[in-house]
Amino acid sequence: MNKVFKALSDPTRRKIIEYLKERDMTAGEIANYFDISKPSISHHLSILKNAELVLWEKDGQNVIYSLNTTVVQEVMKWFFDLREGN
Repeated sequence: MNKVFKALSDPTRRKIIEYLKERDMTAGEIANYFDISKPSISHHLSILKNAELVLWEKDGQNVIYSLNTTVVQEVMKWFFDLREGN
């Protein structure tokens, strides 16, 4: 869970997650939303992948990224359990 919180600590990575909530995208499509270099986007995606917040699948020469809703649900459950004192 520490990797998840570290990944979520950065506003760019949180924004990437918001975009992936809407639809699956390539790194290039994600990069179009930001005014930072593509290598920086790749670095952010690597951290999100390492935290298992995003999934990826090769599609020819492209890599398609998607939100890993299972991990997001686990984090939300942890917050709700914390709130309820469990």
